[in-house]
Amino acid sequence: MSKTITMRIDESVLEKLMKFAKLENRSLSNFIETAALKYINEIEYADEFEMNEILSDTELLKKLKKGSTDAKNKRGRFVEL
Repeated sequence: MSKTITMRIDESVLEKLMKFAKLENRSLSNFIETAALKYINEIEYADEFEMNEILSDTELLKKLKKGSTDAKNKRGRFVEL
């Protein structure tokens, strides 16, 4: 279910958002929602280059495996964010 929000935004930023929403034939609300989701998807997941770098780091993989095992066995200190 969609929700209504209120936000303050600089007039120059609003003009840019409206311009790009119009170019994509979207409502302002839909454009902002789509842009925000795209940004979240880009920062939330590792791209192919980052994943290859992670998988080639044997020391990091050992630490990740140990951390995963510790978490499954409920060992260690857990921090709430």
